[in-house]
Amino acid sequence: MVGPARPQFVLFGSSIVQFGFFQEGWAADLSHYYARKADIFMRGYSGWNSRQAREVVEQVFPKDDAVKPSLVIVYFGGNDSVLYDPDVPSSHVPLDDYVQNMRIIATHLQSLSETTRLIFLTAPPVNEEQMKEVLGIENRKNEQCGIYSDACLTLCKEMNIKAIDLFTLIQRRPDWLTTSFLDGIHFTAAASETVASEIRLAIFQADWTPSLRWDLLPTEFDVTVAASAVG
Repeated sequence: MVGPARPQFVLFGSSIVQFGFFQEGWAADLSHYYARKADIFMRGYSGWNSRQAREVVEQVFPKDDAVKPSLVIVYFGGNDSVLYDPDVPSSHVPLDDYVQNMRIIATHLQSLSETTRLIFLTAPPVNEEQMKEVLGIENRKNEQCGIYSDACLTLCKEMNIKAIDLFTLIQRRPDWLTTSFLDGIHFTAAASETVASEIRLAIFQADWTPSLRWDLLPTEFDVTVAASAVG
């Protein structure tokens, strides 16, 4: 542990999180934005679904840890939503099980402390043709992503958790199919900027005490503040 202590923001999810620092990713954007104000920790696991996350959430976020995260941003759902094929092993998780897994994850995170805040990211859309061409994947459909996204939004409303509807957000751009993905699934710099901007907005608008707004967090070793104190 290095000091001084800052608020900790933890990103917990699958490859959308793991690749968050790749090619001007959304995690890199947040880390730059909160430089000298908060520490961004990544716990991204490519290929994982909500079932796997549920199994390790208590290890990733132990209740007895002395320092609790100020914010946890959670993303699972895309891998859960792949089509079920009894003859092919996959990351598919039935919708009801997905919702229950996310509920258990949320409940554990909410129990960490009274000031641990949550933001859930829903399953984003995919470019099916690009995904097939680049990755050879055909079992992930945009329609299914939308269904799992809606289920996540419903759960978040029930549990009073801030949620960002990536499925709708990404598709707001008229050219989203050609500008949003590196491979049909993972974000380009343009899409990552959109995601990071929406996260920043959600934090800015949140009625949280203490606030995690960038402009209300102290800047570590602020020379201006130090100079005025001396004067």
